[in-house]
Amino acid sequence: MQQEVKPGLENNDEILDRIATGLYNLAAMLVGEGETSAELVEQTVSSSEVKLCCCPIEARKSSKRVLSGLALRVLAERDPESLRAPEGPAPAGVCIEEDDLEEAGFTYEQIESIFSGPERGRVRTWLEGLKPTVRIVFVLRAVACLTAAEASRLLKINGGKFSMSWTPEAVRECFRQGLCSLASQIFHAAPKEA
Repeated sequence: MQQEVKPGLENNDEILDRIATGLYNLAAMLVGEGETSAELVEQTVSSSEVKLCCCPIEARKSSKRVLSGLALRVLAERDPESLRAPEGPAPAGVCIEEDDLEEAGFTYEQIESIFSGPERGRVRTWLEGLKPTVRIVFVLRAVACLTAAEASRLLKINGGKFSMSWTPEAVRECFRQGLCSLASQIFHAAPKEA
């Protein structure tokens, strides 16, 4: 006997598939593509924090936060130094004064499109070329949509002994460096008018 599919369940499956795909992309940007990223998605989806969410928007936000914390633990095990907080004063001459995507001329939708669209490979290569701390912070802020305070807290909790001095301001500085680099990347990739 075949069971009837209840209305709305297909939509829930689509939502879950989208969330899982987004989580895998987030994991891949933090720890690299492959088995580790898939395992992080499985751990995230089985997390009680994510299971308790009944709203798709809250489930997405919660799952990104959980996955980010798990990925930071993996990175700390691989190379604790890669999560070391920057020391000393912020570098002068950052091209973007604010650490907000929209004030820098981007939206979260544009960032999502950049990382999943036709230029995905080129953008991933750019991302891999960033300093580890800038890459990690950029992904936490732009892709996981964490605030500077949330990102610094996750870094402190999950990043090992070298990450204890992360502050929201240090996160903002690293994020601005990533935004400047992305803006430059997009500017140089834009077709030039004759």
